[in-house]
Amino acid sequence: MEKIIGLLFIIVGLLLVIYPMVSSSFISLMIGFSLVCFGMAAVCMGLVFTEDSRYSSLSIIIGVLSLIFGIMFMFFLNALPFLTSLQFYIIGFLMMFYGILGIIYLNDKSYIILSVIGLILGILNIVLAVFAASQPFLIAVIIGVLLIVDGVIVLVVGRSKSLIEEYG
Repeated sequence: MEKIIGLLFIIVGLLLVIYPMVSSSFISLMIGFSLVCFGMAAVCMGLVFTEDSRYSSLSIIIGVLSLIFGIMFMFFLNALPFLTSLQFYIIGFLMMFYGILGIIYLNDKSYIILSVIGLILGILNIVLAVFAASQPFLIAVIIGVLLIVDGVIVLVVGRSKSLIEEYG
């Protein structure tokens, strides 16, 4: 089974590297379609399940948000760069915030140096977020290369990779 998964990783990775724009658009369509289906199911569940009004209301809200994001990913936004840059933005702002807190509140010089490094890394994450949002084809290529590498590892090492990840 690991050999099949490894081959699938390599094939999908090659498709992402060879056809980054088409692959990125296809992934965006699939994510959008999945969100639309989930959103419709959540709205229906919220309308049908009326025993608890809080569950019903939250289900409808989550369903509507999923529908909106699904339609946006299908027709307006490319999901890969959007989600990747969103992740970089969140991590970057958290690192910057934590670095600033460390600079202000910590007294030990070594901790202040670590806080400054955290602040700098947070700024670099924000730069990566801007880059990820503006270069969607490069995100697809990077994901493709990582899938190829992981596929080769799974193909060569097989079950040992999952055991290494499990027991570290």
